[in-house]
Amino acid sequence: MRPYESMIVFDTTVDAQSIQVALDRALETIKNNGGTPGALDRWGKRPLAYEINKRKEGYYVLAEFTGTPTTVAELDRILTLSDEVMRFKILRRIAKAPARVTAQA
Repeated sequence: MRPYESMIVFDTTVDAQSIQVALDRALETIKNNGGTPGALDRWGKRPLAYEINKRKEGYYVLAEFTGTPTTVAELDRILTLSDEVMRFKILRRIAKAPARVTAQA
């Protein structure tokens, strides 16, 4: 199992309940494909760096999870098909390296 994170940008013209349904669908997809959902950080409405489909702001959510490449492929498919999602990006998180102690002479 590898750690991943996904930044999902939802369309702000849809209601909050539709956004929650899309998030629940994504989390259920992770669970059904051998993954484990982690922290869910809702950033809320933020301005976009550039217009997407004539929209100037989006509702941002950062989702962390662990899974296999199959889990990621299925999540990618579900998010692509979701009408509420404007953009998303799934990244593999790098485990932090242990701090090195240097000897002082």
